[in-house]
Parts: sequence; C-alpha cells; structure tokens
Amino acid sequence: MASLCSSSFLFSTDLFPSCSLKPSSLSWSSSFPNINISTNSIRNPSLPDLKKCLVVQAAWTRRSRSEAAKRPSRKSWKQKTDMYMRPFLLNVFFSKRFIHAKVMHRATSKVISVATTNSKDLRTTLPSLTDHNACRVIGKLIAERSMEADVFAMSYEPRKNERIEGKLGIVLDTIKENGVMFV
Repeated sequence: MASLCSSSFLFSTDLFPSCSLKPSSLSWSSSFPNINISTNSIRNPSLPDLKKCLVVQAAWTRRSRSEAAKRPSRKSWKQKTDMYMRPFLLNVFFSKRFIHAKVMHRATSKVISVATTNSKDLRTTLPSLTDHNACRVIGKLIAERSMEADVFAMSYEPRKNERIEGKLGIVLDTIKENGVMFV
C-alpha cells in the first residue's frame, strides 16, 4: 500500500495486468502504461488524516502595512545595552540668551549635575551669557559638579547634522581639561 499523504489511490501490481516492462511499439504514446482504475481502489480518507496532509504552511509571507504597524520594531543589542555601557549623558543647549548644560543618568533619567548661565550667581558675574568665556565657565561647573557626584566619565551624542565645533567644542574641551573622560 502507498502512504495516505502521497496519494489517495491504492496501487498494486495486480491492478495493472496490462503493464509490461518493455513497450510493445516504439511510438511515443505506447511508452505510457495502460492504467485501469476502478472505484474500489479509491479510498475515502478520514478528516484528521486529510488535515495532516493538506495543510501547507508558508515559510514567509508578506505583511501588509497595517499589520507591520501593529507590531513594534524590536531594539537592537546596541540599543538595549548602550544605556548601561555609557550611563551618563551630557546635554548642552544654546539659546539666544543663555547656555544650559546637564548630565543625566540614562536608565533612571536622574539629573546628576546642572549648570546654566541663567542662574543668579552667573548672571551677575559674567559680562556676556553666551560668549566663549561663558562656555568655559559652564564646562568647568559641569565637570566640578559631576565629579562631586562621583561621575568621572560621560558621553555626548551629537544631534543630527550637529558639528562639535565653536561654543559646543569649547564646552566639551573644558570638561575634558577639568578631569572628566568622554566615553
């Protein structure tokens, strides 16, 4: 007997008495055996066996845009581990009137140290709140306050199309000169 999944017919040699190993003539049509199929040879498979044989699972199917939007994208290994490998992040913001800088812990979002030229002590002592001298003062304050909080290494991620030059470069260089490493 043949297996159920390969065919629903039962083949045996006694069902094909007219089949011979060698064709009787050399024509193309005579090379095919004569097959006599009777209704007795057809077997009706049961439903559980039919489900096993006819279920076709696709290896890959294209999802529609709505289905893709339902399932959020997964984070990469770097995205998952970066906040623990470089936990302290420096954030510097330059407005038209002031310079703001802060160091945050990424995982807990806790602010470690803050320095701004908008504070009362710097507003009264500095002649200009946005020039290169103000950038040096902000860098020095950030370095001192973060070392008081036992943070000796931090990282800075520039925004899109942001160059590390000018005032930003002065703030970062001053922090490095005052003993804080950038990772």
